[in-house]
Amino acid sequence: MRFTKTRLALPLAGLALALACGSPEPPQKFTQKLVILGFDGMDPRLVQRWMAEGRLPNMARLAHEGTFMPLGTTPSPESPTSWSSFAIGGNPGRHDVYDFLIRDKRTYMPDLGMVKRVAPKFLFNYIPVAMPEVESLRGGTSFWVIAGRAGVRSRILTVPVTFPAEDIPNGAMLSGLPLPDIKGTIGTFYYFATDLSRYEEGNTEMGGILKRLVFDGDTATTELVGPDNPIIKAEEDAIRAKGGKLSDADQAQLAELTAHLAVNLPFTIHWNREAKSARIDIDGTSVEMKEGEWSTWVPLTFRINMLIKVRGMAQLYLIHAGQDLQLYVSPVNWRPDSPVLPISAPASFAPQIQKELGTYRTLGWAEATWPLNEDRIDEKAFMDDLFRALDDRARVILHEVDSKKWDLLVGVLESTDRVQHMFWRFLDPTHPMYNVADAAKYGDSIQRVYERCDRLVGDVLKRVDAGTTVIVLSDHGFHSFRQAVNLNTWLVDNGYISRQGQAGSKNLNDLFSGGQFWENVDWSKSKAYSLGLGQIYFNMAGREGHGTVHAGPEYKELQDEMAKKLLAMRDPNTGAQIVSAVYKRDDVFWGPYIADAPDLQVGFADGYRVSWQTSLGGSPAGLVYPNMRKWSGDHCSFDYKTEPGTILSNHKFSVDAAQIIDLGPTVLKYFGVEVPKSMDGKPIF
Repeated sequence: MRFTKTRLALPLAGLALALACGSPEPPQKFTQKLVILGFDGMDPRLVQRWMAEGRLPNMARLAHEGTFMPLGTTPSPESPTSWSSFAIGGNPGRHDVYDFLIRDKRTYMPDLGMVKRVAPKFLFNYIPVAMPEVESLRGGTSFWVIAGRAGVRSRILTVPVTFPAEDIPNGAMLSGLPLPDIKGTIGTFYYFATDLSRYEEGNTEMGGILKRLVFDGDTATTELVGPDNPIIKAEEDAIRAKGGKLSDADQAQLAELTAHLAVNLPFTIHWNREAKSARIDIDGTSVEMKEGEWSTWVPLTFRINMLIKVRGMAQLYLIHAGQDLQLYVSPVNWRPDSPVLPISAPASFAPQIQKELGTYRTLGWAEATWPLNEDRIDEKAFMDDLFRALDDRARVILHEVDSKKWDLLVGVLESTDRVQHMFWRFLDPTHPMYNVADAAKYGDSIQRVYERCDRLVGDVLKRVDAGTTVIVLSDHGFHSFRQAVNLNTWLVDNGYISRQGQAGSKNLNDLFSGGQFWENVDWSKSKAYSLGLGQIYFNMAGREGHGTVHAGPEYKELQDEMAKKLLAMRDPNTGAQIVSAVYKRDDVFWGPYIADAPDLQVGFADGYRVSWQTSLGGSPAGLVYPNMRKWSGDHCSFDYKTEPGTILSNHKFSVDAAQIIDLGPTVLKYFGVEVPKSMDGKPIF
């Protein structure tokens, strides 16, 4: 089962989103109540340490009254995979989400692995006649849907892999990851600066747009790059669909279309150097800012044509306005009251939350990891923004707790994951990016986020009725990411990928926007390739477009051969083992989607992680290099058996060990609902 959401009304055409009139509240059938709070990436070692130090009193209270233990994660220890297994109570072979990416087996090209988009259609290249659709690629049936059919009232809030929102009997859902920004990406940020050189302008490796500012006196005019024009995009796709070598005329037309693809929004900056301030005039709004200040949410409208408008909102941060001016603009979020596509089910749920709480960020990846990783904002700005993102999610959760319109409430925050990605270097003095001075300033940042999450747990405990079961959990833990491993380079060097010449450095444009991904690869002579974060796929005859490996003995022999070589891989600088485990497909995955699973799942040892260039399709020279990025902690591509999450509850468990796939069956048993045989997990109380 997969679920689809189509457009309601015509928000692209500038019409107001039709609000569902709403149905009467379902009758209360159950007396038992259950709250599940998810904190993405919360590491059990840190929880145990800080509970012992008295820093997490509310979590310690849960552990004292009930249970605290590690929570086993999925063989691909990534958030989309783990939360999908949480939702359906089964291994990834039952839901088909193995990574952030999927591949087209025919062309080997990647795409986001959580949703499929269907483009809109236009009459006369102008009038919309068919609205865009988005379909979740997650298979299986969520435990909250099964519970809802039995009469359990629920609120499901920003759980990853819940976009598009699915209709829940007797329930409501607010979408989380992969809910995109206005450009359809995980989070494209913008950076404008006077001290940016012409050579730095353009797209960054991991999703930023840099623009140089040139002032005429105290005024500069620039533009915000918006969504692709769907009409031009359709024309582009039609030319590319011709296949083969394009004619000179087609190539010229394609270049012209690409130059005008994005719908941009011009704006003006007025700079007061003496006061170290600026006024930004953008889309009818004037924002006065001093150096170091953040704006509130600024409404933005991108006009495709006279009939079609796309509405969003962004926050501005004036980094500097003295000797140079530097301006950061957040990814353009969808507006809760007029989203590009419905972001909740029912569609009225998200606007109703805004009406009662005020504006809140909607982007699935809500924290500013990418601009910090690209050194365009500093650690303080990142933390200021992260706490606002955390508080946004917490406000929504507490608002729904107070509503009492539920028997089951599930809410997930991801700020724990994001702060550990960026600041783990301060917990690891051996990390190449460890800095004594910065560690003194920001070394307690992860702890402070955990403490803020603990306060949310306390706020929930104060609000719920006596006897309510509360579970706190995470989907995986964390490791230090000290060394990056070019896995595709290893495949080239060992003869598994046949490539002529070097592959240039890649960025997200190569991944999603028509760039060159598999550069100079001869598939007719290649046996395997890596895509995503730790997955290796074989170039299978009858499966891949130019497959060379045959099922049966040849397949198994290749698995054995590559696993042995990967486990023997050593760091050329230290001699340390790089890969601690290699898992064969059928040993860790099973179910209806097994055909899409990686043929090998690589589990890296502590300190090593697959390189960004591998995930972007690159295979640069060299096997291992120091991770000199602020993104210094990770869980993706590590050995999942060393990567457990956390679970605490005021309810005592009847088991000595638990897995994330056990939560679905546990919830159903708690409400007296029959557990489907398709669920792999078992109730833990």
